[in-house]
Amino acid sequence: METYKVKSITLSRKPGKDKDGFKTAFIGLFDSNNPHLTAKTPFKVLEFKDVEKVRIRELRNISYYLAGNDIIINDMITVNFDVNKNVLTVTGEQELPKLK
Repeated sequence: METYKVKSITLSRKPGKDKDGFKTAFIGLFDSNNPHLTAKTPFKVLEFKDVEKVRIRELRNISYYLAGNDIIINDMITVNFDVNKNVLTVTGEQELPKLK
């Protein structure tokens, strides 16, 4: 498992080897929140091939933008990725803003 210092990530998918098989998880790592609003490029891109599903654990502030089909996770401190068989598990640490 690798740990990255980030402010936000985007979770997307790309086609796999064949159209009916597992997909490639495409993860963008960013140093600012809401990267989809600024067209900013990630400082690092990770690809995990042959993924059946992605589990998101221990994170609470997650947004799914239907316009782009991406999941955005903001307010992060660190993020970890672990692959077991065809399951990618995303964990990490968030510093959530205080509610007013």
